[in-house]
This record gives sequence, C-alpha cells and structure tokens, in this order.
Amino acid sequence: MYAIIEQGGKQYKVAEGERLDIELTEVKPDAKTIELNKVLLVSDGEKVKIGTPYLEGAKVIASFKTTAQEGVVKGKKLYPVHFRKRKSSKKRTGHRQKFLRVTIDKIQA
Repeated sequence: MYAIIEQGGKQYKVAEGERLDIELTEVKPDAKTIELNKVLLVSDGEKVKIGTPYLEGAKVIASFKTTAQEGVVKGKKLYPVHFRKRKSSKKRTGHRQKFLRVTIDKIQA
C-alpha cells in the first residue's frame, strides 16, 4: 500500500515504514506524531483512489523521534550565486534548509 501526499509545496510517494524528510512545519513541542491530510492518491495494489485534488477522509500518520526538535535535520549546503556582468559584482552566499525526519506509521483511506 502506498500514497502520494503533498507537503510544503512538494509531492512525496510514501509507504508504511518508510523514512522521509519533509519541509519543517509547526508542531507542538510535546507532540510525537503528525497527521498529513493532503493525500492525493492511495493505492493498495489492486484499487487506486484518486482525489480531486485531495481525498476526503484520507490521512497519513507519521511519527518522529522523541521530540520535534530532535527530529529536525539539516539538508546539504546550497550556494546560490548572484552575478552581474560588471567587474567584481559577484556574491556567493550559503544556505542549509532544515527538514523534519519522519517515519510513516499508517495510511488511512
């Protein structure tokens, strides 16, 4: 069984027991799980349910480590470059995006 969800403007294909890095969202500090309600598609191998755009009543329950702060991981370092065609007008800055590492526990359709 797998599902396609939307989180943070991106779409992810998830299955139960899979580990996933999603965009960092607001969660309560003492929370252990998060519900992802924007489910686009659910498939159990034979039947496929497709939403328009989302499935009604479908959700994916995911858990993270002991607390939400410990579940935060940093992505790889990105270096955007601002460049203009004049002499000495180049600027390079670094950025690391933070993600929330979750484990998919249950897919409800």
